[in-house]
Amino acid sequence: MLSVKDLENIANVLRRDSLISTTEAGSGHPTSCLSCAEIMSALFFYEMCYDVKNPYNPDNDEFILSKGHAAPILYSALKHAGCIKADLTTLRKLTSPLEGHPVPNSLKWIKVGTGSLGQGLSAGIGMALAMKMQKRKSRVYVLMGDSELAEGSVYESLNFASYYKLNNIVVIVDINRLGQTGETMYGYDLDYYDTKFSSFGWNSLKIDGHDIKEILNAFKKAGESEKPTIILAKTVKGNGVSFLENKNGWHGKALSKWELESALNEIPYEKIPKININNHEKVLYKPKLKSLKKNIYKIGELVSTRESYGKALLELSKSDSRVIAVDSEVGNSTESEYVKKNFGTKNQFIQNYIAEQNMIGISLGLSKLRMNPFPSTFAVFLTRTYDQLRMASLSSANFTVCGSHAGISIGEDGASQMGLEDISLFRTLPNSVIFYPSDAVSAEKLVFLSYKLKGIKYLRTTRPKTPVIYKNSEKFKVGDFKVLKKSKKDRLVLAGSGITLHESLKAYEELNKKEIAVAVVDLYSIKPFNSKKFIKFVKRHGNKIVVSEDHHKEGGIGEMLAGELKSSGIKIMHLYVEGIPHSGTKEELLHKYNIDSESIIKSAISLK
Repeated sequence: MLSVKDLENIANVLRRDSLISTTEAGSGHPTSCLSCAEIMSALFFYEMCYDVKNPYNPDNDEFILSKGHAAPILYSALKHAGCIKADLTTLRKLTSPLEGHPVPNSLKWIKVGTGSLGQGLSAGIGMALAMKMQKRKSRVYVLMGDSELAEGSVYESLNFASYYKLNNIVVIVDINRLGQTGETMYGYDLDYYDTKFSSFGWNSLKIDGHDIKEILNAFKKAGESEKPTIILAKTVKGNGVSFLENKNGWHGKALSKWELESALNEIPYEKIPKININNHEKVLYKPKLKSLKKNIYKIGELVSTRESYGKALLELSKSDSRVIAVDSEVGNSTESEYVKKNFGTKNQFIQNYIAEQNMIGISLGLSKLRMNPFPSTFAVFLTRTYDQLRMASLSSANFTVCGSHAGISIGEDGASQMGLEDISLFRTLPNSVIFYPSDAVSAEKLVFLSYKLKGIKYLRTTRPKTPVIYKNSEKFKVGDFKVLKKSKKDRLVLAGSGITLHESLKAYEELNKKEIAVAVVDLYSIKPFNSKKFIKFVKRHGNKIVVSEDHHKEGGIGEMLAGELKSSGIKIMHLYVEGIPHSGTKEELLHKYNIDSESIIKSAISLK
């Protein structure tokens, strides 16, 4: 076991590395690294237990650097612990795994991408939940900066961890007083912070963040607490270098060569002794795996896709204990409550309450420790989670989001409840998958398909009941579409998804009476989309399309098709929800905003 003196020496080595690497890069945040050097030394070389040869060892303690701009000191700690071999002087270079802010795609030891402040804690909570579910002895450590304590998402996370009594998570706040442009909101008022976090039900500890003995003692107390612990570490930004200490204006600024030389002369160090990192005793976790039961639906039966989603999720959770339903207190609307009714509020159903940003963050954390979360809420409320989704995609997350009550078809609740931006939101995420089922069978099949896929998947479900149109034996593939109606005499194609597919089928019947032959296509896979196959089909069936969607124009299905079919010569008529919708019945709204069967018929006649 290393001595206090050894850990103080390691802290100085980490300081020097951070200064050297940022000066070599010509950019970075060295002063934010200097303030947390003792904390990082105590964490990585004394407190934490992990297998230096295997970043994916399920019994590893996990570390999240929520203040991601301090990445250089994290890379230094990983290097000296023996986890990585990368050259620290290649920081921020195109060919280097040491990026400006930590992301998993570049370095296996980084589980959660950070840099957008205020998100590390919710991801850490997800990891802590997974450890509890798997009955592991490991713990999660999250290092935050005091500036990010202004983020509201932090307090969603604090509430959640306290409610679920997650005593296996420890947060260390590097309170160095200075943000990017000046003093933080509460500066060095540790008493204020202590009162605040204690009121959230956390075990709050105040320490000198540069005193190794105090840091180690705080970790010991955290290990004995039945509550989650937050360590308020008073530090000095730029600590260890006289011309940087507690000085404003140095945030995000690398030292020049001569400044670096002067700084290094102030930081004494000795060669780091041989280090043996502790490991936890292995815990065998065997997830429950059973054969998957499928629900049976009858053609013509009226079932909402949200209900089918809930029933399918229940069957998945019964077949695999890694499947976790996460909901933000609307489970009786999203229908994830089917899982809650079966399992209660423990194990495979997590009640997140109305804190959607935290819901996505904990889903990211759960997924990083081999769980398969299905977070769900109203589609419209997912807009507030966009940054969490963006960072989750950068973190190679694996979860399926369900947005229910999508579009104006929800009816009387009005515009504030109508998800009309969600498709565009998820389309922008790298490697995302978007499914839009139209009936109970397609909803169930796409839930099961999402379970097997990696990455962030989005399922868009609707509130109204719709008739079952597919046989239970129907198969659905990623990127494909379904042809429901076609003939050799078709003059054009009607394309819809979800509620507008049923309006397209109604339009087909009326057009057929007028002896206007049209094909009908279900665009259930919005991203990815097999455009080559679709272009071939449309060219054989009139070379024209009327696409209708319960979504705004921008970023929706019509724009997706227009982009995919560019230069194909296919003419597209696009029907979408324009402006700010009003309350009304489903039928009134579909008609008012020109996406009902009557509007589709008029467009088809004008286009033929």
